[in-house]
Parts: sequence; C-alpha cells; structure tokens
Amino acid sequence: MTFTVEQAKAAFPDEVVTTAVTRLVRVPGLDKPVALITLDNGHDHTRPSTFGPQGLVSLNAALDEAFAAGPAAIAVTGKPFIFAVGADLSGVEALSDPSLAHEIAETGHAVFRRLTDSQIPTFAFVNGAVMGGGLELALSCHYRTLSENTAAIAFPEVFLGLFPGWGGTQLLPNLIGPDAAVTVIVENALNQNKMLTVAKAAELGIVDEVLGSADYLEQSLLWLAKVVRGEITPARREIDRGEAWDNAIARAKSIVDGKTHGASPGATKAVELLELARGNDLDAGCAAETEALAELLMSDTLRAGLYSFNLVNKRAKRPAGAPDKSLARKVNKVGVVGAGLMASQLALLFVRRLKVPVVLTDVDQARIDKGVSYVHGELDKLLGKKRVSPDEANRLKALVSGSLDKAAFADADFVIEAVFEELGVKQQVFGELEQYVSPEAILATNTSSLSVSEMASKLRHPERVVGFHFFNPVAVLPLLEIVRGEQTDDAALATAFALGKQLKKSSVLVKDAPAFVVNRLLLRFLGEVLTSVDEGTPFEVADRALEPLGLPMSPLVLMQLVGPAIALHVGETLHTAFPDRFGVSENLKRFVDSGKTAVWQWDSSGNQQVDPEVAALWQQGDKASSEEEVRERALAAIAEEIKIMLDEGVVAEAQDIDLCLILGAGWPFWLGGITPYLDRTGVSTKVTGQPFLAPGVASVPA
Repeated sequence: MTFTVEQAKAAFPDEVVTTAVTRLVRVPGLDKPVALITLDNGHDHTRPSTFGPQGLVSLNAALDEAFAAGPAAIAVTGKPFIFAVGADLSGVEALSDPSLAHEIAETGHAVFRRLTDSQIPTFAFVNGAVMGGGLELALSCHYRTLSENTAAIAFPEVFLGLFPGWGGTQLLPNLIGPDAAVTVIVENALNQNKMLTVAKAAELGIVDEVLGSADYLEQSLLWLAKVVRGEITPARREIDRGEAWDNAIARAKSIVDGKTHGASPGATKAVELLELARGNDLDAGCAAETEALAELLMSDTLRAGLYSFNLVNKRAKRPAGAPDKSLARKVNKVGVVGAGLMASQLALLFVRRLKVPVVLTDVDQARIDKGVSYVHGELDKLLGKKRVSPDEANRLKALVSGSLDKAAFADADFVIEAVFEELGVKQQVFGELEQYVSPEAILATNTSSLSVSEMASKLRHPERVVGFHFFNPVAVLPLLEIVRGEQTDDAALATAFALGKQLKKSSVLVKDAPAFVVNRLLLRFLGEVLTSVDEGTPFEVADRALEPLGLPMSPLVLMQLVGPAIALHVGETLHTAFPDRFGVSENLKRFVDSGKTAVWQWDSSGNQQVDPEVAALWQQGDKASSEEEVRERALAAIAEEIKIMLDEGVVAEAQDIDLCLILGAGWPFWLGGITPYLDRTGVSTKVTGQPFLAPGVASVPA
C-alpha cells in the first residue's frame, strides 16, 4: 500500500469517498464467521460508488480488519442497487503530477491483489451496477454472484480512451478466454459502450451464480457456505493460449483499427495488454498495466475522453440557455404531420416514451396506413425481443392512429411536421394546422437546415413555433437540436426541453441559423473533401484524409448514410446563406440526378472500389492533393466555421459544439468532439489565433 490517509486526501481533495465497512456475519453451516465488506459512498443509487485514493485507503483498512478476524471467507458487496462503477474520474481531471498518477495506478492493484492472493476464499456479491474498476474488484475475488436485476455491467474504459487498468486486462481473458474478453473490453466499449446483460455475464463465465434480488445477500451467503464446505466447485474454463489467443488478438486489432484508425492510445494499449495476459503472469501483467495507466492518465487524449464524459453526463442534463422548466406545458396528445420513414420513427418514439395518443396525417390514406403499420411493426419487434410486454404492446398500438383530416389535431398539445424539406411546403403545413389546433398548442419542425423564423413568419401565433431537430436513426442518436426562432416564446421552448427529456434525448439550445450545428459542420468538412475530389484528388485519397481523427466513418461513407440528395439540399441552403464558404459541387448534382446513392462498391471479400459509373460521371480536374493537404484544409475549415458559429452565438460555448458532434454524429468520446483535437494539434491557434478551450479543459493542467 502506498497512500497514507493524509496523502489520499491531498491527492483528490474533492473526492466523494466510498467507505468500506467490515462486519462479521454468522452463516449456517460454517464454524467461523464471514467477513462482509460493504462499499457505500453515503449517497443514494443516483450517485454510484467510485474509487479515489481515499476510497482505496478505506477498502485497504477494511481488508486489514477482515483478515485479522480469521474468517471462513471474505465477501465484498455494495450499497443498494450499486456494487461499484470504477475509478473516481472527477479527480483525474485535476491530476498534473506524473508521480501521483503512478501512485494511483499502483494503489488500485495493491489493494485489489490482496483479494486475489488471499489464502482465505474471497467472494464478490455483485448486487447492482458494476463497471470499470468495480468489475475489476469483482474479478479480483475468487468467486462471484450476481443479482438478477443488475442494470449495468461493462468495461467502458476503451470508450473513454482508457483501458481497464486495475487488473481487468489480465484477469478477464484468463477467466473467460481471450475472444470473450476482447468482446467485453474492446468490442462492446467501441460499440457505443454496449452493456452486458445479466444472462450474458453468466453465459460468458464472468460470474458463477445469478441469484434473485429479493433476498440476494442471504442467498449469496448460503451459496458461499456451500463453496467453502466444498459442496459446490464453480466451473473454470480451460484457456487456449495458442491459436485461439492469436485469433482473438487479430480480431481485437481489426476492431481497434476499424473503429479508431490508431487515434486512441487507450484502445491500442488494451490490445497490447490482452496479448500480454496470454502468459498468465499476474505480477508482470499488473506491472505493465500500472506503467501504461500512469502514462495515459497524464495524456491530453485521456483528458479529452473525460471532457466528453462530463459533457454527456453533466452539461447535457443542464442545457445552457434553457428556460425555467416550470413554464413547460403538459403534453397529453401528439400530432405528426407526414407518415414517411422519419415521421414514423418520430411517432414510435413519442408513443413509447410519452404513452399518449399519437396521430399521423399525410396526403393520402395509403401513406397514413403505411406509417401506422410501421409503428405497429416496430412494436411487434420489441415484443419479440421481450422489450415490451404483450399488454404494453397492445396498449401502445391502440394509442397510434392516422387521419386524413387535420381536425384530428384539435386537442393535440404538440404537433411536429416531418414533411418535404422545402420552406413553402412547411409554411403551408403550419398555416393549415393553425386553423385546427388550440392557441396554446406547440408547433414543431424537424427541419435539418431551414429557417424556423421564416417558417413561423406568416402565422397568427409565431411564438409557439420551435425547431425540434432529431438525427437519423431516431432511436439511436441521442441528440435533439432545439431551435429558438426569432419569436419563439419561453413557454414553447420550455415545453420542447421538457419533452426532449421525456423522450430520453439530450437537448442543446441552438440559434435559428442555417443548418444549425451538426449539419453545418459536417457539410463544411464534406464540402472541402468533395472540392478536393472535383479538383483531381483520387476518391481513395480524399476519403482517407480524416482517418487520423478516428471518426466513426469516412466522409464519403457518411454522405452515403445521410443520403446524397439530403447532403446536396443542405449544402444548397448553406451556399445561399454563406456562398463564400459553402460551394455546391456540380459533380454532386450530377451524382444525385443519376440516382446514385454511393461512391463506393464492395465485393464479396469486402474490398472497396469506386463505382465505375460514378467515376465516369464525375468530371475531375488535374490538381490532386495529398491526404495531408486534404486533412489540413478540412480541419482549417472546421476551425473557421466553429469560430464563426461561436461569434454568431449559434450555441452558448464550444462545449455545446462538441456535445452536438458526440451525440448527433457519433464522434468518439476520446476525440472530445472536435475542439480539444483542434486545440491539441494547433489548428485552432493557427486558424483563429487562440484555442477554443481554456488551459486544463480537455488537457492536462499546467
């Protein structure tokens, strides 16, 4: 043990301390008591227990007490609904001393290893949420039970730009095998931090026994007694350290390369450490984890990941500029104008989250029937996956209806349009709606680029119109850009924010400016890439240019996902507003007119090549740029656009730009959105004269 109590307090002065308390429990069938250690930070389940230096010191003292009692076994459990969710990340942000970082890494290992190396049997009673360091603590014990109602089981470290650094990369593959460990540590983390279910954790062998939640602790103690008496011997897998390990590491490298393009040191290091675990030498493995963790804790890339974590978990929950929530009106019925795919996705989201009547309308009955049928079909899929009960599926289906007559919206409190992206069409829709809805009803538009103010300009009550821009696919991407028009009042805005929260979306207040935030930035850098192709840069070179950022997809694949026609339309809107910065590619027009939707084709082996028909219609010049030149140009354009957007007040701060890109475009946590990267690489200062973020924000404090 390296920390004293005083040193621990000095290291993280603001730590919310998780205290470990040991009590001796008599269990039928055992001659000696069980030393039961309970972890509790003194808060309810909304503030999960974490480990900072003081928490580790407390756990170490509790272990001293447990071992001194000479018990039959030692067990660790948590407060109600929470086992432990890892390291105290809030303290890490303030770390500026490399020796302190090393000490934190070393201390976690020193304390947890006492459970692994113990001659007395050790047990983890995982009674609730268990992630990161909490899961490493559980793995450090000899045996594990799990409560059937545990909601969150994961190693999220690689998602944040880190790796499990208190034994996880060494213990897990030697317990469940290398391939399963790659899934849990690397693949799930890079798949938007996918959680394990209780059933999956048991199937993989992470836990030995799943027990009911009502009397979980009692059942765990009785199970412990059977293990101690030798009546139960939990199975342990035979681990293939040869070809299976080779294949697992090859798969891990492929996942990391595909998802991060080498841009996340934490992901790369996780693979190296998983390879090292093949030797099953815990001393060597933990020493390597300690050195790597200490180094990564002092990196700007990790601070960018923590910055993202705070944006999503703190800033997104208190949107900058949102009006007082007491002004929000209650929404008891929703109208959706349009019954196409986007409108149908919205109807599904509203009925699932609000559980109120939702009415779709469109120009003919066939379209309405198709929209309602889509919602019913998706509810049936949820029923098939047991995500809803048969009763709930039937109730939700009964709440969704369609009508050709907009009078069906007379008692709706919130009506959103998702019709063709053309200003005149949307103005006409709102004009018609105003004849039927009550004066208090909120009218929302899902426009991706048009002016909300202009849309409302011809109405009797323009103050109730608000932009409510979702991202596709609606069920997956959590961002909601809430747009305040020139006349939008606080009640409409407050209702929109309250509704966003009910829909479980993260809302950002955006000024009514062309294409708002995400689409404006994506089109700015996509425009630079397309311009370089028009000038003569090969498609392959231009599309690879941004790989060092580790974005979820390349620019031309992104254009395919968004839809070239939509990209062209938004681009034309932006060109009208800012002709000096947003051009319109004649090649892109021809591409859209031809009906093509993708530049790339893939053969049966997964090899990528330009569609010959696209190559034939694209008229290129003879000025080819290198990957580096395209990248420099695209990044400079993004930096310039962000500076202009901040000067215009499109959002309150640079943090909101990053939040939008993380939640609306899936940009990685470890990138920090975009401004930390632009600051770190010097692009911000070169283009705008200064960094976007203050020193120590998304970077190591000086």
